[in-house]
Amino acid sequence: MKHPILVTLSLCTLLLQACGGGPRVPDWRKDSITLIEKYKKAELKGEVQRAERYFEQALEAAGSAGKIAETAQLHLIRCATRQASLDFEPCTGYLDHAKFGANPEDEAYYRFLTNQQDKLDTSKLPAQYRDYAKNSDPAKMLASLQSISDPLSRLIAASLVAARKQADDAILNLAAETASEQGWRKPLLVYLKLLENRATVRNDQSEAEKLRTRIKLVEESL
Repeated sequence: MKHPILVTLSLCTLLLQACGGGPRVPDWRKDSITLIEKYKKAELKGEVQRAERYFEQALEAAGSAGKIAETAQLHLIRCATRQASLDFEPCTGYLDHAKFGANPEDEAYYRFLTNQQDKLDTSKLPAQYRDYAKNSDPAKMLASLQSISDPLSRLIAASLVAARKQADDAILNLAAETASEQGWRKPLLVYLKLLENRATVRNDQSEAEKLRTRIKLVEESL
């Protein structure tokens, strides 16, 4: 479940380098990567308090080395992970630190997350987002999302469609089932409730009742 923005900070890569006799990976870096991964897992499972503890600890790890760019990146990861559950926010933590010099990839990702398509350099995005970001045809949006194999990346991209009010039932269903397959309760509940509301509006009582049953199961597991 590694986030694409952590490509240069991949824990697996870092450990392999260490085992191969490369430069020793600083403890603060290993700690920040491990903790932000734990944050993402807890956040997506709806364990909000635990998630926030992990996030604060990840910030402390980067802060212990006085690392501005890495701190900005952690805030960006938090915004993206929350956005997977349609929890949009200004991402001020990223902006407060990025003003001292964000790298082009992080800046492109921030613009991607905030739907700033006119200013977006898609070549700077993680590879799995590039085709989606280049697509401007709503009719091809579902296929574009389906082509994103990483579940968290797919949910993040789906959130952008929802933010533009372009998410039809097929896209909402794709997002719900993507979250369901991973056991990610927070985004799953959001999308199930959206689908239940739509089913109710169109007077599809059978589908609405099925969705309410799924919602109850997820809520009881929290």
